[in-house]
Amino acid sequence: QDPTAAHYMFQDDPFLIPRNAANARLYSLSKEAGKNAAKYIIKQFPQYFDKTFAEPNIPCLMPETHTPQIEGVSEEALKERIHLRRVKDSVDLFDQLVQAGTPVSLETTNSLLDMLCFYGDGESTPEKQEEQKEDLEEPGVNASEQKTPKTQFQRGLQSSGSRWRENNNAERIFKIMPERNAHSYCTMIRGMVKHGASAKAYDMYTDLLNERHKADVHTFNALITAVPYLKERFAERWELAKVFLNHMVQQEVQPNLLTFNALLKTLRKCGGVGRSLALSVVKEMEALDIEPSLATYDHLLFIFYRGVDQSPTDIILEVLDDVEKRSFTPQDPDDGMYFNISDNLHCLSLAEKCCDLKDIKLAYRLNKAMEKGDNWKFLDMDRLNAYWSKFFSLLCMMEQIDVVLKWYKEMSPSVFYPTPKNILDLLQALDAANHLEVAPSVWEADMKQLGFGRRHDLLEELLSLMSRERHPEEIQLAFAKCAEDIKAFHEQTGREQAPLDWTGSALGHVALLFSRVGKTQDAWYVMMERFQQINRIPTDQVMDEFLTCAIQTNCPDEAIKLVKLAASLGLPSSQRLKSRTEKEFELSEKQK
Repeated sequence: QDPTAAHYMFQDDPFLIPRNAANARLYSLSKEAGKNAAKYIIKQFPQYFDKTFAEPNIPCLMPETHTPQIEGVSEEALKERIHLRRVKDSVDLFDQLVQAGTPVSLETTNSLLDMLCFYGDGESTPEKQEEQKEDLEEPGVNASEQKTPKTQFQRGLQSSGSRWRENNNAERIFKIMPERNAHSYCTMIRGMVKHGASAKAYDMYTDLLNERHKADVHTFNALITAVPYLKERFAERWELAKVFLNHMVQQEVQPNLLTFNALLKTLRKCGGVGRSLALSVVKEMEALDIEPSLATYDHLLFIFYRGVDQSPTDIILEVLDDVEKRSFTPQDPDDGMYFNISDNLHCLSLAEKCCDLKDIKLAYRLNKAMEKGDNWKFLDMDRLNAYWSKFFSLLCMMEQIDVVLKWYKEMSPSVFYPTPKNILDLLQALDAANHLEVAPSVWEADMKQLGFGRRHDLLEELLSLMSRERHPEEIQLAFAKCAEDIKAFHEQTGREQAPLDWTGSALGHVALLFSRVGKTQDAWYVMMERFQQINRIPTDQVMDEFLTCAIQTNCPDEAIKLVKLAASLGLPSSQRLKSRTEKEFELSEKQK
């Protein structure tokens, strides 16, 4: 892989190659938006895409036909529209069949309910096919807390109720069905849970039991997922989940991976109760020979890492021991949605919240597991960039500078786009390793190219490091060239950008860098013009360095101007500067 090339998903064109993470996100979303726009056009105007010129014609390679072929009001026409996922047309046709007195088979009606409960009352679109991520998470509290804040609980119920319309088409059709079987009830329960009507789903499950039907494993999985919306206290949530598990035993329903993942997902929202029971759930999985998926591990890490006072070290090590042995395939919708390796690496770099792990060996193991097989595919581009960003920050904190620079060269920009924090971490790593001679190349090759040339925090840090102490002449010249470039960056204007505002500290750093290489006129321009523009006063160090520069370049006039400037500002250092000027220069009577 070429480390200087962008991700393969981007066009190999200089104008379309992203410069930073924001551009990469914008371009990738634009590409997906283009695909969705093309699908929309084909779906809305199928008559313009009905010609196939392939010889021989291979049906499986041809575009799908989305136009109904069966005319009239019949059950076969209804089946076709259900197959094509045309929600409104299917409901209208069903109503016409009912009004005409034509009986519709239970199987076809259940298929219609399946579609309505999956899509709701809206038409099928790519956006509606994506599962809604749960928004009710355990609040950040200590393990002794046993109750969720009521406002958050009510907010969850309100947001849930808004997605399942009262007496919608699914409920209406369910009520007028002449007969219902277990499939009918199970479909309604899963649809209500999916669209947030958890209380209605629980009532529907009660009706199912009263009718002496049995629920399937998918229905129990949905009900277990809905438990946090049904009960407020942590202990009550676990008791209700146990009720569903006991019902599974009574109805001889065999649990699967999704059952245990749903249970762990519920325990995420049960505080200390969840932490005390999570491992027993995993042991039960092992007893049934059910292998965990990525979502299983993510739920476990969340449960044990959520509390600030809980040390996740052992859990992370046990999870890594297991993950390293396997290459994963998607088995749970949450595998790709929730499992975020970067969040788990994050706990290695934040000492305050992660019991001061900072374990670079553990990070390398995590990285090796992520790159094994197709595991990296579980991270989309945003998460992948976040993962590498946090991994690099940890490298800067814990590794030798040669190793850091080697990783950086191999990763950027082919694997990730550095964030401003990554650049800041890199500069601090260079400072700690006493390799500040690399700083100008960080400005030229990274900050400017990544679009960070106008960020005050990065500019302040870079200038501060370069001006903090004197270096050999060659390095000082490179620093001065970099400072001149930064000065030009501050002063350039364009159609859509204003010049950058100077700060007193940044001006002082630039004046120091100019003074140390003998650029007397440039340093004086900064001191006289720019400092006055922003109503700031140069520090004593800046004035002393400028006077040293004037002495070395034999510029008595600039030295006299400096003394006058200090005197006009009423600075205590004016007398000292005057004495030094008289001592170092042979002044004429006029100059004296």
